[in-house]
Amino acid sequence: MTGVIEVSREKFEELVAEALDTIPPELTKVMDNVVVVVVDDPPEPDLLGLYTGIPLTERGDWYAGVLPDRIEIYRNPICAICETEDDVVEEVQITVVHEIAHHFGIDDDRLHELGW
Repeated sequence: MTGVIEVSREKFEELVAEALDTIPPELTKVMDNVVVVVVDDPPEPDLLGLYTGIPLTERGDWYAGVLPDRIEIYRNPICAICETEDDVVEEVQITVVHEIAHHFGIDDDRLHELGW
């Protein structure tokens, strides 16, 4: 599927916010010290999103006073692989869930086993 649908940054940010709203409250309550941002272009090709930080499963007593983890959702690459706005909505949802899973310490192999 190749498209390049145009979705404004404002609309894309709304889609990311809507995707975050679908995360169950019992999970969002335990998300800690993480920020989610929209970035137009990734630092390397083929990325739709990127988690940078220390997963919750790896934090210990030493974890204090650190900058927030960062989840970046890349607008241009997601739009480039989508043909419709509905495709963008779905891809944003998948990407947001995928990167939040990394915040919880779930790796790519396990995500693929779970169908993500």
